[in-house]
Amino acid sequence: MATCRATAIWVYASFAKEHGGIELSACWAHARRKFDEAEDDSPALVRWLLHQIRLMYRIETELRGKGPNLRQAVRCAQTAMVLARIGKVLRLKLGQHRPTSPTGKAIAYTLGLWQELQRFRDDGRLEIDNNLVENAIRPTAIGKKNWLFIGHPDAGDRSAILYTLLVNCRRLGINPREYLLDVLTRLPALTNRQTADLTPRRWLAARRRAQAA
Repeated sequence: MATCRATAIWVYASFAKEHGGIELSACWAHARRKFDEAEDDSPALVRWLLHQIRLMYRIETELRGKGPNLRQAVRCAQTAMVLARIGKVLRLKLGQHRPTSPTGKAIAYTLGLWQELQRFRDDGRLEIDNNLVENAIRPTAIGKKNWLFIGHPDAGDRSAILYTLLVNCRRLGINPREYLLDVLTRLPALTNRQTADLTPRRWLAARRRAQAA
């Protein structure tokens, strides 16, 4: 599991570097799991760190459903102080634990992604972790084991596009079959520039305007 996670981090970093203009945001649920696994190694330190992480999650619970501007303002006022405490302690403790120990690994992992782990503080559109994304893509992990041709070299990009469209339909309350039937019927007659209007959000907005007219 650790090897897979390290590989994923490398892949995302490589993709961001290659394409430019992409800022990565790391997941606090993964960082927290590292400390969960190290509790027996350093009980007092780990319990303090887990408490600090819980404080951030309590703030996120209160912000659930709020707009990005309010989320950013509250995070800058409250979460920033928690992050500062965590960062200070991790830097102080880094040299006090063997790099191969569970605590040393957890600290090194977190500090290695420190910039990415703080990114949600300054952008109200971001979540504190990627649990929502992982829940949304869980069917792909099952599907790629069961579906024919999913192992084709181009299947990754194509399935990512299809899943993105379908999950956005679900989040916006759009009937996926109705959306795909309309879009795929119209697509051959459109220019590349016009296809930007076929994203689920824009498609829904156009449909509502037509119904209101």
